[in-house]
Amino acid sequence: MLDLLSKQLTWANFGILFAVAVLFLLLILGYVTYAIYFERKVIGWMQFRYGPNRTGPLGLLQTVADVLKLLIKEDTIPKKADRELFILAPAIAFVPSFAVLATFPFTKHWQFADLNVGLLYYAALSSISTIGIVLGGWASNNKYSLLGGMRSAAQMISYEIPLVMSMVGVILMTGSLNLRKIVEGQGDWFWEWNFLPQIIGFGVFIVAAVSELNRTPFDLPEAESELVAGYHVEYSGFRFAFFMLAEYVYTFAIAALTTVLFLGGWHPPIPFLGFIPGILWFLIKMAVCVFFMFWLRATLPRVRVDQLMGIGWKVLLPLALANIFLTAIVKELLR
Repeated sequence: MLDLLSKQLTWANFGILFAVAVLFLLLILGYVTYAIYFERKVIGWMQFRYGPNRTGPLGLLQTVADVLKLLIKEDTIPKKADRELFILAPAIAFVPSFAVLATFPFTKHWQFADLNVGLLYYAALSSISTIGIVLGGWASNNKYSLLGGMRSAAQMISYEIPLVMSMVGVILMTGSLNLRKIVEGQGDWFWEWNFLPQIIGFGVFIVAAVSELNRTPFDLPEAESELVAGYHVEYSGFRFAFFMLAEYVYTFAIAALTTVLFLGGWHPPIPFLGFIPGILWFLIKMAVCVFFMFWLRATLPRVRVDQLMGIGWKVLLPLALANIFLTAIVKELLR
């Protein structure tokens, strides 16, 4: 993939890149479909419930049926809504969630775009989804939607600051914003991965990432018990599906980013296991991260909004700042 991007762009190269991008999009859509299924099954198993078990063998077609239902459901737009922005908001929320995947190095040679500022690219694009959520709430011309959108914006902006700052320690250790170089800076022994020397940053990153995804216990923007269904209460059919699609694509993106920054990317935990292809190690680590998010949802209750903001500003932000200073001091002492 990198070889194609480095060559002069021809129609043949463009066709290959376009086909690979479409295939990757289909793979991501397949991931979303069955991530929802496995989330239901995992949470059901943890809470002594069955989960999907009727539609298709072992309930494997339940999510497919849900997607089909959303696609053929009537598309309603409130009469007094801002029609153009109402239609645009789901796309603004979804497109960045897919675009951020371009810079992830799944193996040493399999990467769509090897950007020197790959980490900055991710942080900048993921911020755009906040605009889509705010627009969706405001354009609906519904006070509940507006409150849900504004609260979601406050949460996502508040937690994006410690999320980005928790990555600074990794940048200081690696000396690069390039995601491939960050992985290459970690060794084939698991204690050489960044999660150990950056244990504070790793903890801050995990908590901030879960909040950034609006997932339990930080799913206040979609708190049915408080604000009906949050910022997307007026959406139905495939437009509602776009918001849900964006959330689950971001679970893929956050799991991949965690693997790249802290868990050694494609490196095996010990050199003896190096015969296993790097892409499998990458996917296994991602699966562990996704399972952890499902585990949290099955276990923890939702926090209050004052607790949510307090954790972000009073706990995570000071810890992220302390991690930056500690990393800088240690690097200076070890020079």
